[in-house]
Parts: sequence; C-alpha cells; structure tokens
Amino acid sequence: MFDTHGRIKCGTISVPDFQGSLGDWTGLLGYECVETGKVPIELANGWGALKTLGARTALLAPPGGGGAAFVRLVEQPAVLAYLPMRTYGWVGYELSVRDVPSLHDRLHGSPIRVLTPPECAPGSAGWTPIEATGRAGEVLFFNGANDTLRDLEFPRAAADVDRITVAMLAAADRAAAVRFHVDALGFSEGGTFRLPYPVINAAFGLPPETESEATVISVGRMPVCEIDQFPPGTTERKQLLGYLPPGNAMVSLAVRSLNAVRAPLIAPPETMGGPLYAGRRTACTRGAAGELIELIEAGGGTL
Repeated sequence: MFDTHGRIKCGTISVPDFQGSLGDWTGLLGYECVETGKVPIELANGWGALKTLGARTALLAPPGGGGAAFVRLVEQPAVLAYLPMRTYGWVGYELSVRDVPSLHDRLHGSPIRVLTPPECAPGSAGWTPIEATGRAGEVLFFNGANDTLRDLEFPRAAADVDRITVAMLAAADRAAAVRFHVDALGFSEGGTFRLPYPVINAAFGLPPETESEATVISVGRMPVCEIDQFPPGTTERKQLLGYLPPGNAMVSLAVRSLNAVRAPLIAPPETMGGPLYAGRRTACTRGAAGELIELIEAGGGTL
C-alpha cells in the first residue's frame, strides 16, 4: 500500500506563470496532468490562504504513477523579494530520476536552470544529484539513487522523472524542527550528518567545502524529509498576505489519524475528493520552521 504513514503525497509549488510552469513540468519533465481546476474554499481556508480561492491549479503525476504521488501547481502573484534557498521553510523537493546525465542534457538551456552538473559519486557507479531551479523559483534535486543510503531506502525510478522522495526543510533551529516532526506528527528521527551542499554554498557565497548539518526524518526505512541547519543570513520567507509561500510552498504527507496530530490545525479537517485526497480528510498545520504541512488521513489507527 502506497499511502503509509509519512509518505509524501504531494509537493505544491506557487507559480506566477501558470501556463509556463505547466508546460515545463509536462514537457521537459514528462509529468502528466491528471486534474485541473480552481482552488475551492475548503482548501483555501484550510491552507490559511484565502486569496488563493478560485486560483488556477493543476495536479500532475509521473507517468505510470497510479495516483500515488503528485506535484501541484497553484497560480498566484510573484513575490519579488523571494530568493530560492535563502529563506526558512520548504526549500527543495528531491525527485528520483532514471538517468541523471540524460536529464541534465535535456534541461540545458531550458527554463529549468541546472545549478550543478552531474558527477560520478565517489565510491559508486552512480551519479550525484543535479540541482536546479524552475521558473517559479522552485528548487529541485534530481537523484538517480536506487539503493540503500544511510539505512534508508530510495526507490528505483519507474519514469524518466518520478515522484518526490524527500522534501528539504531549512530551519533556524534544527532541533526544534526535528522535535516537531517526531512529537507532533509521529515520525522518527534518523541520522544526523554533515556534508558540503553545493546549492546552499552557492546561494550564500560560501566556500565550496563548507559543510551543513542535516537530520533525516523517516518512518522505518522510508525517508520523509531532511531538516537542514541553514547558514547565518537566512531569513523568514516573505509571502503575500492571504497567499501561499512562494516557490516550494507546501508538502502533503499521509498520516494515520488527524485526531492524533499534536499540533494546532489551521482549520478543521475537510473531506475532499479527487486523485490526491480520494475522499479522505485533510487539514494543514505549520511546523517549527514555519513550513506549511498538509496532512491527509490515510487510516490505520493512531500515530
């Protein structure tokens, strides 16, 4: 069963150029559009973003995904002060891909701007992830990993660009953010590690060898998110009043029971239809790093 506790169901992106971003995701990345429409009042209210009411939205899925995981585009005005990788909250989605060098070649010169070239991973026959930004300022990590890493399982991509496997969270207080995901949402704290992150170092003008510390949040051997301690100079993400955050706006996670969530909900749960919700209850909360988290009840008991 795909919809297990902690599974990433969707990554939502705020897009000022709706048609352009839709064309990038369906053309360059090969996703399929499975639903279009306008944001209903139940979701706008639940997100705490009432000005998104009636905004155009598209739900996208990797081909052959079977309705398991999605990317959602929501149209809203641009935030001119927004700089990718420089603010707290959700800063990137990692997607599994079939062939990293081939995707790199395909994206060359496109509106999805590649920030780092693929390189042979040390001690492995695989490739390092390539990091990119989309036209809406969304940060994307394309990873060809298909085995076990740090005791976590990363699935083999079934499509050229497959589903989101990990969400990256920038925190001012990494320990507090970890506690929220463990205590409030019922996930587990995985390992903590240090490594140079090219995209972080480039964003802040740091030497390439500068290391960042990160903690993995998981459920069993399944990764959920990576919580990174971001450098000094990171700021709160500015957003337009009544709208979603710009860029990587929100992550939707499956949970066993909304009743067991130990955090305030923005609005009471609503039962929603369509491919993403499938008649299940959903509600949103905000984490310790200010991140917007949509929870979708998958059933199966308490957390």
